[in-house]
Amino acid sequence: MRKPAFACAALMLIVACGEKQETAAPADASYQETLMGQLLDAKPGDVIEIPEGRFAFDRSLSLTVDGVTIKGAGMDKSVLTFANQIAGAEGLLVTASDFTIEDLAIEDTKGDALKISEGENIIIRRVRTEWTGEPKTENGAYGIYPVQVKNLLMEESVAIGASDAGLYIGQSQNVVIRNNRAEYNVAGIEIENTFDADVYGNVATNNTGGILVFNMPNLKQPGARTRVFDNEIYENNTKNFGLEGTAVASVPAGSGVVVTSNDNVEIFNNDIRDNKTSNVIVASVFSSGLATEGMEDDFDPYPEGIYVYDNTFDGGGDNPDGLDLQALKVAVAGPLGRLPDVLWDGYVDPALSGPGDVLCVQNGEARVLNVDSPNDNKSPRIADDGVHDCAFEKLPAVELTGPLAGL
Repeated sequence: MRKPAFACAALMLIVACGEKQETAAPADASYQETLMGQLLDAKPGDVIEIPEGRFAFDRSLSLTVDGVTIKGAGMDKSVLTFANQIAGAEGLLVTASDFTIEDLAIEDTKGDALKISEGENIIIRRVRTEWTGEPKTENGAYGIYPVQVKNLLMEESVAIGASDAGLYIGQSQNVVIRNNRAEYNVAGIEIENTFDADVYGNVATNNTGGILVFNMPNLKQPGARTRVFDNEIYENNTKNFGLEGTAVASVPAGSGVVVTSNDNVEIFNNDIRDNKTSNVIVASVFSSGLATEGMEDDFDPYPEGIYVYDNTFDGGGDNPDGLDLQALKVAVAGPLGRLPDVLWDGYVDPALSGPGDVLCVQNGEARVLNVDSPNDNKSPRIADDGVHDCAFEKLPAVELTGPLAGL
């Protein structure tokens, strides 16, 4: 299995290895006006360099000019802290194309840390977003948050402590998410309503759910065709601290990879281990805990074409989250047993021929548990009849285009 391109020691960043910083250096508040002026006066082709140091901000930053690069001295050296933020919904909001941000950190924002909206040709490299206290609902929802973007590369970045998703990619197209680390978020990495995403070489640990691939109703576009491969997804057992009513609030602690209402998802060559509820969960929106009233008529709530193969599974399923899942484990595997590596809620689109259109598993001794959610979980059963012993046509690699081609 290919390992991430960086190690914790190489990052020279204690927090990225799951430890908390001790006393932070005092932050310089005088730099706020300087950076706000540079962002306001920026022109295409500008490189805004953020020096080494800790800099305090009490309001959001924004950039609206195409073709700008923001570059720090390193994610452990150029730190923008918003611990005393009194205005704005984000740390940095970018509504521009041909944008690059690299080598800096954004800490303790009131809302989302870094949001990039409606741009093309976006590079996010070696950016750390973090809420430096304990995981809690009051933390900002998203760490790194590109939404409605096209042609995106996110690499070697770190997200810690988000109350929704650390690394979130929503309603986007043609994205590569590689060699990042997500820890102590509700969702470590979330691909939502996005077409053509490659997610590889990442580490997702100590989240509630490691890597999520969702389709949610009532958004501007659906999504499909995501490959999740060569990742380490382990010990995602942090208690869910998401805001009640959000999609991630229903994710059980101890979830490795979760696919909800998405199509054509490949999960392969990953190291997935010790996620106490299940290493892989496949479900429809009907099992998400979200209200389905008002869902648009053309929304497809059912997953299909989910292909799980050649992963390394170890442990997990031994202490699932919540009384219902605990009871399920006892019913299926006994008090000392464990749930199978793949849980499926059992919903099938009536237009399909059967479970084999939903989920194929070619993964050694890994088994599938059909939870029987359509019948109120009355008859959960391990699928030993070969119905999931099938294969789907494999997806092509995502290729970045234009100025990102070859990266």
